[in-house]
Amino acid sequence: MTGTRIRLLREADWDDVAALEERAYAASGLSEGREALRSRHRASPSTCFVLEHAGGFAGYLLALPYPLLHCPDLSLAEEGAVREAGQGRNLHLHDVVIAESARGRGAARRLVGHLEETGRADRCPTLSLVAVHGSRTLWSRLGYRVRPEARLPASYGTEAVYMVKPLGPAVNDPALD
Repeated sequence: MTGTRIRLLREADWDDVAALEERAYAASGLSEGREALRSRHRASPSTCFVLEHAGGFAGYLLALPYPLLHCPDLSLAEEGAVREAGQGRNLHLHDVVIAESARGRGAARRLVGHLEETGRADRCPTLSLVAVHGSRTLWSRLGYRVRPEARLPASYGTEAVYMVKPLGPAVNDPALD
């Protein structure tokens, strides 16, 4: 996707983030709302990113360190600061949403690839996520594997699955192009 750049999420982005998150999740009952989203960002601002395309907002990704096999409850804000990512810690990809106008061009894969590079640089051994909206197959193709022993909060509904990807040394992955 030419003409794009990834940068850290800033205060001025919250109207766009909250609106896009609501469009993506409100109908399914998975929308967290602005304050819960902001609490995730406060927990780890160095792992939350915005995708800009042609100078405008094209999507976001929120990630934060979380113990392996655990994840944030969508109905609760984060309490206090979560330790920053680093060696021996899992990095949890909490949310990635691409604006409707930027979909179908590899934008989500680009953001996820950027997060994987960030995790490797911080020596995180794993990335985790909760697959919703039937996205398990997509995440499986990107190297994530279901961990059925993880117990998800009820706020994710009955169809969500917890998935993990080991992060090794950086490699060229054609799935992220």
